[in-house]
Amino acid sequence: MYRALYRTYRPETFREILGQEHIVKILQNQINTGTVGHAYLFCGTRGTGKTTMARLLAKGVNCLSQEEKPCGICANCIAIKEGIFIDVIEIDAASHNGVDNIRELRESVKYSPAVGSKKVYIIDEVHMLSTGAFNALLKTLEEPPEHVMFILATTEPQKLPATILSRCMRLDFKRVPEKILCNGMAGICDDMRVEIDKSALRLIAINADGSVRDALSILDQCISIGKLITRDDVLEFLGTAGQDKFIEMTGFVTARDVEGAFLLLDKILADGKDARQFTKDWLAHYRNLMITKFVKDSADLLNISSENCAKLAEQSSSIALDEINQSIIILAEASSMARLSTQPRILLELAIVKMAQKITFDYREAGKKEEQKIPKRRPPNTEIPVKHVKIPAVPAAPTVDAAGSVEERPQETPSGISGDKATTQTEKSTQNLEAVWNKVFEAGETTKSSFNIIRTGTALVLMDEQEFHVSANNSLKLRYLEENRKTLENLIQRITGKMLKMVAFEESLKEEQHKENLDELKARVESALGISVTIE
Repeated sequence: MYRALYRTYRPETFREILGQEHIVKILQNQINTGTVGHAYLFCGTRGTGKTTMARLLAKGVNCLSQEEKPCGICANCIAIKEGIFIDVIEIDAASHNGVDNIRELRESVKYSPAVGSKKVYIIDEVHMLSTGAFNALLKTLEEPPEHVMFILATTEPQKLPATILSRCMRLDFKRVPEKILCNGMAGICDDMRVEIDKSALRLIAINADGSVRDALSILDQCISIGKLITRDDVLEFLGTAGQDKFIEMTGFVTARDVEGAFLLLDKILADGKDARQFTKDWLAHYRNLMITKFVKDSADLLNISSENCAKLAEQSSSIALDEINQSIIILAEASSMARLSTQPRILLELAIVKMAQKITFDYREAGKKEEQKIPKRRPPNTEIPVKHVKIPAVPAAPTVDAAGSVEERPQETPSGISGDKATTQTEKSTQNLEAVWNKVFEAGETTKSSFNIIRTGTALVLMDEQEFHVSANNSLKLRYLEENRKTLENLIQRITGKMLKMVAFEESLKEEQHKENLDELKARVESALGISVTIE
């Protein structure tokens, strides 16, 4: 069975760890001097090596070698690597978060190790434990038996009670630098006899955002196309555009040519690029323009070729710093909103208009002005002075009073919730969907070699009692979704406990369906009011 790269090349000794030198030094010294603690808390973003480091620490305290620990070759190290070492217990707190689970743990810590010198409990995603489970764990975590060690791992330490934090030695994992990621991936490619451009490696490292697992997942997808990988291949998988496209798009915006920018954007998206990814990368392009204004030789700092650095410097010299600053703010806002939106292209087009026309917009002030503009009811027996009415394309439909006056109904939030609270609920819902989608791939990583191909470029956007909806950024990812339908439905059932049907769709097709819905809305309103209606 095929194993993903991040599992195949998981470090077996401290020397193989990418980055995290400060943590490696601490743990090695404690193992060598026999001063290992009883409870550790590993904190950091995903893919930075928390679980790997926990297993290495478990190996180190149970290693049979008399020299370097862990050695990675003794019987205990091999058993821990294969997951059959009886004295190392890994617990997923996301699925074992109840009081009863912790009570079972408390009973098992009483027994001495069967094989090794230490019984090690690794609790992953510990922030998912319930309040009752945390309370049940407190006393055992503070004063465990001499032969027991706890290693807690979490991406969200702020959710842990202070009583738990005070009982552990906290070690914070940093994002792995791009240069170290590139060197690590280059070694893997050499081992697999795969040729890859340095520029392609840098592009993968940039998009991994300091996560080793994300970097290897992207590399895994690229390797699936063949033994020769170029920068264009990586761009195709990521759904983003090349440097020339960002320079050209920025040129249109600087020249106030909105039409040219729209036509170029349409061509880019028609080629299968992702609107969200393009917004994010265009924001990074403006950041590079800002840096080249102050750093003379910025090729190494920006991880780009000297040729592209010269093009950036030339474009940066023709754009005022204030304009770069304003564009960064607009694109950052658009990128943040696109993450939660089903129509990222519209947000990107709006950003282009604002950047080209130098428009600034304060949403709070606009909200106050709109409240002042709410029309009052007309006196009885007053006729409408116009025959042509424009209505905005919003879910709330216009109403007509007894006198025939048209009023715009203010948009309501679900279940009468105020705007701020509704926004918070939407953000939490989106975060929950992202967490579920991540767990689907973590649970199914060993299913088949092609499964990880759909990890990038797809998103879980909706779940109800009968279905879960998944969006794909291009037709290739949509095809992979359909081919893995049964597997995805089974994984969702395993995680949620419900048998749901998958509905997969391509984002560009979703936009066409949205336009059809607007046409239906227009026809219904014209029929009800007997007037001509234009939806803007």
